[in-house]
Amino acid sequence: MAAERLKDHSKESRTFRFRATLAFIVVVLMLCVLAGRMYYLQVVEHERFSAMSEDNRVQLQPVPPTRGLIYDRNGILLADNRPSYSVTLLKEEMKDLDKTLADLSELIPITEREISRFKKRLKQRRRPFQSVPVRFRLTEEEIAKISVNYHRLPGIRVEAELIRYYPYGRSLVHAMGYVGRINEKELKRVDETNYAATHYIGKLGIEKFYEDQLHGEVGFQKVETNARGRVMRVLERTDPKPGEDLVLHLDLRLQQITEKLLEGRRASVVAIDPETGGILTMVSTPAYDPNLFVTGISSKDYKALRESRDLPLFNRAIRGGYPPGSTIKQIVALAAIDTGVVKPSYTIFDPGFYTLTKGGRKYRDWKRTGHGRVDMYDSIAQSCDVWFYDVSHKMGVDPMSDYLGKFGFGQVTSLDLPEALGAILPSREWKKRARKTPWYTGDSLNMSIGQGFFVATPLQLATATAVVANRGKWHSPRMLKGIKSLDDAGAEVLSMPDISGVKRPLADVKLNNEKHWDDIIKGMREVMHGKRGTARSSGANSAYEIAGKTGTAQVVGIKQDEEYDAEKLAEIHRDHALFVAFAPIEDPKIAIAVIVENGGGGSSTAAPIARKVMDAYLLGKDPEQEIEGEVALR
Repeated sequence: MAAERLKDHSKESRTFRFRATLAFIVVVLMLCVLAGRMYYLQVVEHERFSAMSEDNRVQLQPVPPTRGLIYDRNGILLADNRPSYSVTLLKEEMKDLDKTLADLSELIPITEREISRFKKRLKQRRRPFQSVPVRFRLTEEEIAKISVNYHRLPGIRVEAELIRYYPYGRSLVHAMGYVGRINEKELKRVDETNYAATHYIGKLGIEKFYEDQLHGEVGFQKVETNARGRVMRVLERTDPKPGEDLVLHLDLRLQQITEKLLEGRRASVVAIDPETGGILTMVSTPAYDPNLFVTGISSKDYKALRESRDLPLFNRAIRGGYPPGSTIKQIVALAAIDTGVVKPSYTIFDPGFYTLTKGGRKYRDWKRTGHGRVDMYDSIAQSCDVWFYDVSHKMGVDPMSDYLGKFGFGQVTSLDLPEALGAILPSREWKKRARKTPWYTGDSLNMSIGQGFFVATPLQLATATAVVANRGKWHSPRMLKGIKSLDDAGAEVLSMPDISGVKRPLADVKLNNEKHWDDIIKGMREVMHGKRGTARSSGANSAYEIAGKTGTAQVVGIKQDEEYDAEKLAEIHRDHALFVAFAPIEDPKIAIAVIVENGGGGSSTAAPIARKVMDAYLLGKDPEQEIEGEVALR
């Protein structure tokens, strides 16, 4: 029998005490670590965690500024802000997005395009509990339907916001542009903080160029929120700074008169104040309603605009490239006499055509029987092509291109029209670069009458005419007259933003002989008031003296042995009608350019329009009054 092992009570007692002591030490160490951690969090990191806790309770929200207004030169409001009601969705309060949208669609009409745009906006960066618009411009009936069904539309709200409104619609769209919904690409180009609560941005024209002045500065408010992020109350508010109000040189009355005169035509008129460069009117017809684009145009309406053969979206005034025709002959004549190639008294016999070599190609005059013996004054007044063919042959392209460039052709000279094009001023270098061919004498002949490669915009023609009216003094064309503000006495004052870095005006045109200004202006006066002037009917019975120049630009070429017959051509292939003028001659107040696409002769179509616009501006005359003795000449 094995010996029974006796218990060692003393050893067991020592083991127990050791384990108990070890456990006590571990517990004390853990308590020390816990106390240390609590001290670190409550004392050392007190300020940081206190601030984090406050951020969970207090949020800083942006407050959008009110966009600045736009007025015409007489104080008439051209661009306003009006309240509009939109239905919005708050994603954080919604369980089933598709079901909610379906329920909403049962109450008010929502197109697939609107839903698609909404889902695109929903994916963009946004703050928590920031609503996303679903549809804009709700009617009172639609607002009522949504309001009584709030209980079954979680997350749906009707919100009011100020949106841009253009009270004169299509009359000013090509002059001012419009605003639209801001997109991701545009957000990257602006200060995101300043645009944190902004939904709209300038898309075209003045609205785009002066976006910084019109937008204003964002405000902020501190709000107290609950655990779910819902705003409970406003604790503190810094009001936004509203955008600045702009005053334009535009004359709304003149703009509307001009638009009416061009009704039913594809045409453009630009009128400038020569003294300041301010654009008095800038019309391109047909046009479109910019209000359609503010909150988003429907696909049906946009398709109709894009597919229209009359191109209403196209701004002819600053982007339309047209052969200037005879409207630049006075500048070509100036280049010839100022460089000494010929004198104003230089005469040629015009048989109705010009040839470079005996029996060679005939460069025809617009008048097939010719003008007989003419000098420079007669050639400008009667628009004799042959005199200019002959002079350009003697002069060559270089002086022509140089002088035309001094008047702004081939470049953008406007200060605040971001979509303006420079068009084309041909030269030897240009043709070699663009066409990979040398310059020929025939190119010079075509250029001298504003044909060939030469392309200009209505704005460029009006600007060049204003420089002639100023006898070489340059004032870059601009829309803005000033930014409206109040001085210390409460009186309204206008100030100008610094845009000198955007575009420098061209140097004044200095002639070798300043008397040559009188020579070409004399020829332009004869156009309107001479016995054989091409626009004498439009200058008849005028209360002021006008200096003008008619022009007709070919759209399609005519063969050597053929005669132009408008009746045999489709309307879209007929000649463009052009006219430029300034008045009064002694103290110019307005310089104007008119282009009527496929309108025929400049004297029969464009000049009467210009006369009525000038009468309306200078005399306040009724635009419906017919000019006596108005006959079609050219």
